[in-house]
Formats: sequence, structure tokens, C-alpha cells
Amino acid sequence: MTRREAATRIAASPLLIGAMATAAAPKPWKVLIVVAHPDDEYYFAATTYRIAQELGGTVDQVIITNGEGGYRYSTLAEKIYGVPLTDESTGRSRLPEIRQKETLSAGRIIGIRNHYFLSERDHRFTLDAAEALEDIWNCSRVRETLHDLFAREKYDFVFTILPRESTHGHHQAAALLALETAAKLDPAERPVVLGAEPAADTAAPSFGGLPRFALTRTAHAEPEFTFDRRRTFGMHSALRYEIVVNWVIAEHKSQGMFQNDAGKHGLELFWRFESGPEDAAERTASLARAL
Repeated sequence: MTRREAATRIAASPLLIGAMATAAAPKPWKVLIVVAHPDDEYYFAATTYRIAQELGGTVDQVIITNGEGGYRYSTLAEKIYGVPLTDESTGRSRLPEIRQKETLSAGRIIGIRNHYFLSERDHRFTLDAAEALEDIWNCSRVRETLHDLFAREKYDFVFTILPRESTHGHHQAAALLALETAAKLDPAERPVVLGAEPAADTAAPSFGGLPRFALTRTAHAEPEFTFDRRRTFGMHSALRYEIVVNWVIAEHKSQGMFQNDAGKHGLELFWRFESGPEDAAERTASLARAL
């Protein structure tokens, strides 16, 4: 296997859910999600579904770790999988396979085409991005994988979790690696990198970037656009995008605490990082209109 094939590539065919009558997208958007853990696609689940399942776009996903550090919240899943997952040794050895399968199932719902599992270590919860960047992950391999994907696939956008100081250090590190890799491309070839977080309402705190990392500066302190998970569609407008989000949550059964997020966040807020291509603002506005 070559270094460029270091990532485990697993293809997931999109699953078309229900009858859809939507306006055609101005172009078939191509998006790469870059996250640290299985289940992190939750942050953009409704937006991903809209792009991949309704607007004819393509969404791939890079998951840097297998989330084995989530064994502490696996009590409910022990009966489902028949394994004592809350035992640290057992959980860390068995959760990688379990969480990859859960991710594939969630991905089929929202239409993710390919998942790239890099299987870096999920050692513990931390607020320090440097632990992953300097001590735990093989960041050269992660950057190389991202560079090869950017060069081959020519993504329009990269979705990451907004790297607030208060969020998991692994989330911060994943966003930084995506931003670093994109910044090394020729400006004309760069994707627009967007950072997202779910919220109960639009009164989310502003974000201008991490003081330690200049690449995390955003074009504006307020969100560039918002996708409302509570928006209705379908026959008699009887459906809401939050149904799809709740289906995604339910697929990640090994993460019992995560189940508490069902119906909790009605919005997906997106910030645009300023280190993008020259047409980043125009491209982002076009995506927002299509959504």
C-alpha cells in the first residue's frame, strides 16, 4: 500500500429517503467533511443531507480517530453489542470497529459518499489542541491524506467543527489540519473552509478565531449563514430536517450520552475562515442561497 493509500477508504452509497420536490442547485456542490471522531457529522447533518440528497451534490468525510475514547458512555450499547464496552481495555479494542459501522450507517442516511478512517488515537478528552497535534496523532500522514484528497477531488467546500477554545481539543486540531492543508494550495485551487456548530437559537456567541492560531481567523465574527433544522418539507410540509438529524444520532448507539442531543439544537451555524480563495465570499453566498 502506498502512502497515499494510507487512509482506509470505505464507500457508502447514498440512501434516498422519501419523495423530494426541491429546486435544482445552481451547481453540484462538492464537500469534504474533516472531523476528529465518529458522530461528529452531527454538526452538519441537516446541511449535508440537503446538499447530498436533495441538491445532487457530493459529500465525503475524513474521520481522524475511531473514537475509542468514548467507551465511558457506552452502557446502553453493551446489551446491543454483547460486549462490556465500558471496561476501558475492552472498549478501546472493540469500539473502533463498532463506531466505524455506526458512522457508515449514519452516512447512508445523510448521503455521504466516501468515508476515510485514519484511525489515529483517541486518547482522552482535552481542551488542548496541541496534545493531538504534537504528541498523539501522526499529523504528517493526516496532512498528506487531506492534500491528496484536495488535489484529486477539487472540493468546493470543507466543513469542520468551529474550533472554539471551549470545544474538544481534537475538534480544534482537526480544523487546524484542514486549514493548514488548504492554505498550502494555490489560492485558485483552495476550497472554502467553513466552521460549524449546532445551536438552539441564533444568539450564539461570536467567533473571530483562536488567538494562538492565525489560520482560524474568520471573515466575520457572526455566522456567515444558518441552516434551520426545523424547516419543513414534503407532503403538506409534514417533515422537518431535524428528523434526519435524530436518525443520525440514533445510529451512534455506542455513545449513550450523545443520544441526549436528539431535538436539542434547531440550527446549524456556519462561519467562513478568511484564508480561502478569492471568490470565497461569493461561493459561500451561492451555497447559502441554494440551501
